[in-house]
Amino acid sequence: MYVSYKWLQDYIDLTDITPEELAEKITKSGIEVDVVKALNEGVSGLVVGHVLQCEPHPNADKLNKCQVHIGEEEPVQIICGAPNVAKGQKVIVAKAGAILPGNFKIKRTKLRGEESNGMICSLQEIGVEGKLVPKEFADGIFVFPDDAQVGVDAMSLLNRDDHVLELDLTPNRSDCLSMLGVAYEVAAILGKNVKIPEVNKQESSEIAADYIRVNVEASEDNPLYVAKVIKNVKIGSSPLWMQARLAAAGIRPHNNVVDITNYVLLEYGQPLHAFDYERLGSEEIVVRRGKNGEVIKTLDDVERTLTNDHLVITNGTEPVAIAGVMGGANSEVQQETTTILLESAYFKGVTVRKASRDLGLRSEASARFEKGVDPNRVRPAIERAAQLIAQYANGEVLAGTVEADCLKIQNAVITITLEKINRVLGTQLTVNEVKNIFAKLQFEAVVENETFTVTVPTRRGDITIEEDLIEEVARLYGYDLLPVTLPIGSSIPGKLSMYQKKRRAVRRYLEGAGLYQAVTYSLTSKQMATQYALELRQPIQLSMPMSEEQSYLRLSIVPQLLEVLKYNLARNNDRVAVYELGSVFLSNEDNQLPEEREHLAGAVTGLWESHPWQGEKKLVDFFVLKGILQVLFAKLGLGNKIEYKQSEMDGLHPGRTASIYLSGKNIGFIGQVHPTVQKEMDLKDTYVFEIAIKDVLEAEAAPLQYELIPKYPSITRDIALVVNYDRTAAELVQVIENAGGKLLKDVNVFDLYEGEHMESGKKSIALSLKYFAPERTLTDEEVTKVHNKVLEALQEKTGAVLRS
Repeated sequence: MYVSYKWLQDYIDLTDITPEELAEKITKSGIEVDVVKALNEGVSGLVVGHVLQCEPHPNADKLNKCQVHIGEEEPVQIICGAPNVAKGQKVIVAKAGAILPGNFKIKRTKLRGEESNGMICSLQEIGVEGKLVPKEFADGIFVFPDDAQVGVDAMSLLNRDDHVLELDLTPNRSDCLSMLGVAYEVAAILGKNVKIPEVNKQESSEIAADYIRVNVEASEDNPLYVAKVIKNVKIGSSPLWMQARLAAAGIRPHNNVVDITNYVLLEYGQPLHAFDYERLGSEEIVVRRGKNGEVIKTLDDVERTLTNDHLVITNGTEPVAIAGVMGGANSEVQQETTTILLESAYFKGVTVRKASRDLGLRSEASARFEKGVDPNRVRPAIERAAQLIAQYANGEVLAGTVEADCLKIQNAVITITLEKINRVLGTQLTVNEVKNIFAKLQFEAVVENETFTVTVPTRRGDITIEEDLIEEVARLYGYDLLPVTLPIGSSIPGKLSMYQKKRRAVRRYLEGAGLYQAVTYSLTSKQMATQYALELRQPIQLSMPMSEEQSYLRLSIVPQLLEVLKYNLARNNDRVAVYELGSVFLSNEDNQLPEEREHLAGAVTGLWESHPWQGEKKLVDFFVLKGILQVLFAKLGLGNKIEYKQSEMDGLHPGRTASIYLSGKNIGFIGQVHPTVQKEMDLKDTYVFEIAIKDVLEAEAAPLQYELIPKYPSITRDIALVVNYDRTAAELVQVIENAGGKLLKDVNVFDLYEGEHMESGKKSIALSLKYFAPERTLTDEEVTKVHNKVLEALQEKTGAVLRS
């Protein structure tokens, strides 16, 4: 809801509060104000000008040379390219030195050899959205009415010296979908009174009932229908102030009659509709359900097919409007219209919503009916509109209204005790304080023995139970004044469990390592459901899937991450690294809920490092991804419990895949996507991993221990071992660590040789071993003794021999 600050002042005194201060108070009371926008922000130097002369530019076909009076001693010459500029017009002039939106400064200049001292502006050029500009000025400059005073501030005359507050309303606060509703809210916040617009009836001697009859067949959908007839209407432009207020609220001005119905809709929150009485085709209005296959062309010139779920307004024969949604083109008010049939009604929200959704047609009217309008404003709104049409369209309002009324209006009456209010809010409010809050809200409240009996006005249809009243007391008292307490219980409130802390640490680490978090669907196709599954079970099929591609619950996250990579690569984003911490679903016995397990998966492709100024590029490979996981496990205190063992898995490269083991238990895999899969998905070299994260986060980590920085030198011995081709480096490292004892502190693999100088079936692995003692300097004899023990163990357990 867009709320004009100047318009709001018609109903409530705001002289002592700025728009920004008002927005803050409204937000603190429970309705969030998203934006406060100054309509004239960054604009200055605009005045009303009078075009005295207008002739073609001597050196340009599409330009005009104008002499314009701007309230100064002498007229100024302005070159204008607008197609609708003409002599005698009152226009918007940006004088030399003026500033337009975007910090665009107007300077004296020459256009095709002719001097130009300013600019004649369109509404778009001064900051009005194109969709809000009246159609007659959409492709040219704006023209003021003839009575506009030359030289005055154009922005003020256009009501652009205003602020608009954008309210982010929740569905229950439909009362604030009107200026009066917002005025009641602001009055309650500020403790002020609301000024209701005065309606003075001036009716002719003719009676409306002589011109129209109303018959409502679908009374459940339309319990109240009110009609008035207005004759001798002159269609034209609405007043400038009204056009400005409509534009500030996001509605495009059309003509005086349509603008008045929209104005009253915004003012009262009650949708209205004006029919051309002469084009109606009968002297009867019949409200009924539509017929299957029935067609109506709406005001947007689109033919729409109706069903018997839709409520329509008819002339007894054919539809002339879709009730609560949009009028029909066959009864639209046009320039030649002289007699108006004005409609105000109470339509059932569910019925309007059904039609709006089915027809894909949403309007300001339907938005209000869906959420609920105030039944007590149906009649005041039509009287207000009739008065404005008489005033600004010279209409003659016929006496009386024609109605079909079976609506029973009942105010909600709620009883609540002071004790409950204070108990729920944790406050010590007195009877008078609570009664004063209800008075500010203009809720009638009777107090007896600290028990309030509150009669809620119909404009607040969201107040139906005791808790609603408590909420009203809390927000008017001030949420920031409510006492702050902690819940009482056996556990400390608000504390993360160790599992949750570790899970957050995982996310932070992976994002710090350069991976972006992805959130993908848990639903997938039958083909993808079992791909890359850590534990293969029968996939679970949905009984009512949205589509074939989302008909099964996933057993692995990796297939979805590959789709993320495919999507990005197809859009030239060739460096992608993503992870997801989500659920997979494993089937149990028949008629049992599936087992939901939390997994962590990642996928990376493209460049990992790129330093063009150093001529350095590094593509992602197996060891980049393995390194990320190794550091993750180390951060969780599990580095010494993790093993990687070469393995094979469908969909992964047979020579670049490893299973991950935690304390001997298989918890996941890491590897390169198989080349055939990469080709099918148009992927480059891609590496993935997936682990059962619950096993990792629940594993007992070794307690953190600190060691003194060594004061004594270490001794390093490098060895090259010849082993059978099927021996892994991990096996050698394991044997070395077991045999090295306390003096061996570090083992690293630094070379692998499989060249022509190596006998068939053998390979050479080079390792670096570091020995030191924290309390003394090691002797060569001590190191040699341990080192020989290591070599003997390698020979005995792996058959490794030193390479000569």
